[in-house]
Amino acid sequence: MCEYRCSFYATSLCDIVFHMKSSDIRQRFFSFFKKRNHAIIPSASLVPKNDPSVLFTTAGMQPLVPYLLGQPHPAGTRIASVQKCVRTQDIDEIGDNTHDTFFEMLGNWSLGDYFKEEAIRWSLEFLTSKEEGLGLDSTRLYITVFAGDENAPRDDESARIWQSLGIPENRIYYLGAQNNWWSPGDNGPCGPDSEMFYDVTKEGLGDLTPQEFAAADEAQQVVEIWNDVFMEFEKKDGVVVGKLSQKNVDTGAGLERMAMVLQGKNNIFETDLLSPIMETITGNDLRSRRIVADHIRTAVCMIADGVLPSNTDRGYILRRLLRRAVRFADILGVEGSLSAVAEPVFGIYADVYPIEEARDHIKGVIEQEEIKFRQTLQKGLRVFEKLDGVSGKDAFMLFSTYGFPLEMTVELAQEKGIIVDEEEFKKEFEEHQKTSRAGVGQKFKGGLAGHGEETVRLHTAHHLLLSALQKVLGSRVHQRGSNITSERLRIDFSFGRKMTDDEKKQVEDLVNMWIDEKLVVARRDMSKQEAEQMGAEMEFGATYGERVSVYFVERLDGTRISAEFCGGPHVSNTGELGRFIIKKEEAVAAGIRRIKAVLE
Repeated sequence: MCEYRCSFYATSLCDIVFHMKSSDIRQRFFSFFKKRNHAIIPSASLVPKNDPSVLFTTAGMQPLVPYLLGQPHPAGTRIASVQKCVRTQDIDEIGDNTHDTFFEMLGNWSLGDYFKEEAIRWSLEFLTSKEEGLGLDSTRLYITVFAGDENAPRDDESARIWQSLGIPENRIYYLGAQNNWWSPGDNGPCGPDSEMFYDVTKEGLGDLTPQEFAAADEAQQVVEIWNDVFMEFEKKDGVVVGKLSQKNVDTGAGLERMAMVLQGKNNIFETDLLSPIMETITGNDLRSRRIVADHIRTAVCMIADGVLPSNTDRGYILRRLLRRAVRFADILGVEGSLSAVAEPVFGIYADVYPIEEARDHIKGVIEQEEIKFRQTLQKGLRVFEKLDGVSGKDAFMLFSTYGFPLEMTVELAQEKGIIVDEEEFKKEFEEHQKTSRAGVGQKFKGGLAGHGEETVRLHTAHHLLLSALQKVLGSRVHQRGSNITSERLRIDFSFGRKMTDDEKKQVEDLVNMWIDEKLVVARRDMSKQEAEQMGAEMEFGATYGERVSVYFVERLDGTRISAEFCGGPHVSNTGELGRFIIKKEEAVAAGIRRIKAVLE
């Protein structure tokens, strides 16, 4: 499977490690946990299904929230996956050795099954075993555990388990909630965690005091490569309100950082997950090259999962990434379209995610956005040249109207000897976060852990709407994206032209007829093959395990109105929905239409 070589560390600490490709790491991970009775499930989409609390899937546990809260998972109580994720809160850090906006998270879960003892032991075994795991040097590991606060006591149990497995007491550090407490946001399952850090220096750091460890972490001399979260508690509106009905384990390990260590690199951009992209980008500024590579990789994966550039919601983030990439490509003097930079991404993930089939669409979206930004860029530059000074409001106007990233405005201002009021810009942007539908400020709270009644009703109506669209417009109509809040539902679907008023009325009437019939809504767990054979609708861009959940809307005589792969939640009877009304139908891309609708 892998070739062996001596690691890049000094001889005194040299250990034989596997020089693994990223595909080898994935395979070893699956094999290790499958042997320990874990069902392997595929990655969920980057777009959280019916979870308005976040814009993107930011962790492997997000698609599993209902099961962490007690709902039975069709695959059982032990699960493992490699989940694709997007996080943009550290966007200013992109360009250093370890930060990225798209990444893959290896994770294994216990849903009320095993707890700390097994989770910690298996983490260490996978990291250090040469036969089954990654063969890393255990003398280069450092461990952090939760120091305790008003929500939970100090995690002495985890520390004792680590020591029993051979980790020296002076390599275990107690840190506060900022470092060693995990939750998905203001609502949902949460708990203390224990993190594993690996020494990536050539000489080896040896034993470190807590202060020295903190400094080594800051300097990226030690890199976090695994995290065990022990979910015992539930949070509502930012406050821990009690314990869960079951104890869960949620572990995570970033594939890019794993590859960095196992491929003998000191940064993720030289691994096989990013180096092919880096090779297409010319120029001498390393940070700019890394930003372009990162942002284009993320954009490809976002578009593959149905996201399109816009000024709101997820599209706003995609647009920001693409425009940042254009800006830094210009700094480098990159010639040609950035769609050429995207080309290696298809090869990197060809055997992992179904992005190859969308190659032309993805490259077309990148090219169109690049052209659009360059047009507004010239208009914005003309506006900028007329400014005598650049207030925070001016900087935000350039950002919101012409797509100028703040750092671009600062650079242009420096060339004219002008200082930008960045503090005022931040205030303007914070106000924008509070009011914008972009959701960057996470206006919508809850998600699967705390959906309100309205969101659940709209989720069920979404299933009826898709079925009605297929009946009115034809079976070739399929979902290409969705977003559901407590106020409205939105569906993107494949269709090549504007709907007529008569077609919209037919769709409305069908949905309302099904609501009036008070149809049964039922969930059934079954094999993926069985669901496919009966024609159940699949989520665009998603892959599924051998066991799946399918929600049916049907009459008492068994006549099926809708069948979709879905994790819920839904009402139990369509009579609970109220009246369905289409508010808007519009184009969002070539061959993709969008409907926004409400229930009254």
